[in-house]
Amino acid sequence: MDAITLQRIQEAHPSIRQQLLQQYTEANNLLGKGARLRFAYVYRSNKLQDELFNKRPKVTNARGGQSIHNYGLAFDIVLLYDNDDNGTFEEASWSTIRDFDKDSKADWMEIVSYFKSKGWEHGGDWKNFKDQPHFQLKKPNGTSYKWQELNNLVANGKVIFDNGITYPKL
Repeated sequence: MDAITLQRIQEAHPSIRQQLLQQYTEANNLLGKGARLRFAYVYRSNKLQDELFNKRPKVTNARGGQSIHNYGLAFDIVLLYDNDDNGTFEEASWSTIRDFDKDSKADWMEIVSYFKSKGWEHGGDWKNFKDQPHFQLKKPNGTSYKWQELNNLVANGKVIFDNGITYPKL
């Protein structure tokens, strides 16, 4: 397991932390020896979101408040590889075709399939701006959360305070 990811899961929306930890553990265990799943981002502040929005080349279409990350309901992934088998996981990869454990399944796609099977929306399925590393929570009815509705909950004081972060009350 990845200590950085475990720390980042603690910044996810309080209502999904346990579920996300369990799913991260299960997904990570799909990868063979020498590969590890990391959550590159979970929660992002509006300030950090704006910094990413202004970065070039473009990495996001969302300004602060317009990303599901800003509400602790999304995560981005990267795969880490220990190429020299010394336990350091020195390579970060976003390859969607690499099969490090040689099980005839691309490692990235194993992770994508797992999280989609658990009801997460995958940014790689979007039509206009494919975001392969991105996953966001769907509502219990299977529809997507919209940043506008989450922003309205926060603006109207329907919030939970935890870890110094304000989350919408779902």
